[in-house]
Amino acid sequence: MTKSTDAAADVAALLRARHALVWVTTREEARVERYIVEAAAAAGYVPLCWDVGQGVTDLAGRSLPIGGADPSEVLEAVRERATDDGPPGVWILRDLAPWLEGWHGQSASGTAVRRRLRNLARMLPGTPRDRAQAIIVLSPSGDAPPDLACHATFVDWPMPDRAEIAGILDAAIAGLPNELRAAAAPNGARDQAVDAAVGLSGEEASSCFARSLVKLRRIDPATVAAEKRRVIARERVLEWCEPIAGGIEAVGGLEVLKSWLAARRGAYTPAARAYGLPAPKGVLLGGIPGCGKSLTAKAIATAWGVPLLRVDLGGLKSKYVGESLSNLRRAFAVIQAIGRCVVWFDEIEKSLAGATSGASDGGVASDALGSILSWMQERQGEAFVIATANDVDSLPAELLRKGHFDEIFWIDVPTLAERAQVLTAALRAHGRGDAPISLEAVALVTNGYTGAEIAALVPDALFVAFADGARQITTDDLIAAAGRVVPLSKTAAEKIASLRRWAEGRARLASAAPDVSDTTTGRSGRIIDL
Repeated sequence: MTKSTDAAADVAALLRARHALVWVTTREEARVERYIVEAAAAAGYVPLCWDVGQGVTDLAGRSLPIGGADPSEVLEAVRERATDDGPPGVWILRDLAPWLEGWHGQSASGTAVRRRLRNLARMLPGTPRDRAQAIIVLSPSGDAPPDLACHATFVDWPMPDRAEIAGILDAAIAGLPNELRAAAAPNGARDQAVDAAVGLSGEEASSCFARSLVKLRRIDPATVAAEKRRVIARERVLEWCEPIAGGIEAVGGLEVLKSWLAARRGAYTPAARAYGLPAPKGVLLGGIPGCGKSLTAKAIATAWGVPLLRVDLGGLKSKYVGESLSNLRRAFAVIQAIGRCVVWFDEIEKSLAGATSGASDGGVASDALGSILSWMQERQGEAFVIATANDVDSLPAELLRKGHFDEIFWIDVPTLAERAQVLTAALRAHGRGDAPISLEAVALVTNGYTGAEIAALVPDALFVAFADGARQITTDDLIAAAGRVVPLSKTAAEKIASLRRWAEGRARLASAAPDVSDTTTGRSGRIIDL
């Protein structure tokens, strides 16, 4: 059983219950129509198809002398079938949605079509069983005209799950010549390829498999994954982010947060499921800019070996009413289909600006907040959500309550020990892990610096060392580079102090308590003069 077969069973039940108008939201006509045909047969109906290009056709695509390209004609044909001697029929209408809205300046025509459809929706449930007719509208959007909403039953068709993707792959392999079939899926490659394709539509998955077979004469999971990244980028509802080398060890400091994440990694195993552990929901990382929030999001995906999908809420907005939320729902559908992954909402407070303050965006931010909250509360998949925020004070209160995130962490400027760790990670990233650097000396002079400011010292020192005969960088180079930096903790001292006051009692510190010798403003012990 797949999610699509469950949806088909629901449609069959709707037909037997004499629901006259079913609105199916999908962008995959061919795949969904196959299931609707099965549902119609199970309910004892004869399926017919209609679009503006061919008019009414049978399942083989042969044109029938019924109705025409005008939707009013096909709706009249439905009425005539219901008043004559049948047979019971399901009319799959592919191109009806634009006519209902009266697009292309045909507002009067759109009103007439909607009225015909409403009349049929009222009449058909009372038609005798031997003449029963039902209408199924296929549309990429679930936004039906308001005057039809009370007559229609809405079905949001699911994207193919893992079992359905596996069936698509097996069908692709079965179509190969005998001499290629045996070697098409080496040991382990089939399951890896299925995992790589989860989250794609049926047609997209089929294309990925076909491309791999044509290029390599076998199923290559890496090729499928690369094609999947291209497809997701084309959709423009999610951004597939590349992993960073080193995983969580590439992030200096934040030991409390790292320990918390390490404990949650094991919650996805079968043993954890048998023990009764729930799947982790996610974490909100608030704090000072440049202190490792975004880097942590990328590092978790690498450490856990799962895709990292970035949701750009600003990029999902559209000038058309309702399309912004439609894009957001489509992004959530892809996330649900992919399964285990890390979902990253970067600088979420900027994307939701105006959600609670009545901004003049037509309520888009408020609607987006409502959709995000509902999805985070009700979702059943294994997506781990990471939301990062700099201006945590502006976050909507309802986003912060328990149930949406497992924990809220506050990330401050690094402590003395963490500054040495950040510098070590930066040196390794630039191929200077063996440089004779006094980490303690540099850490002492970078008190109050953000992690990004400390990491930036290494390339600054490299430029100086390269200009001086391409020599090895030294501790003095790094200290000199630090002296040229005015840290954010000074330039935005008032703002940072306000954010720290917000974090007190509301968020958990991502780092261990700082040493009393660490004189970072606002987070140290007593400072004495010696």
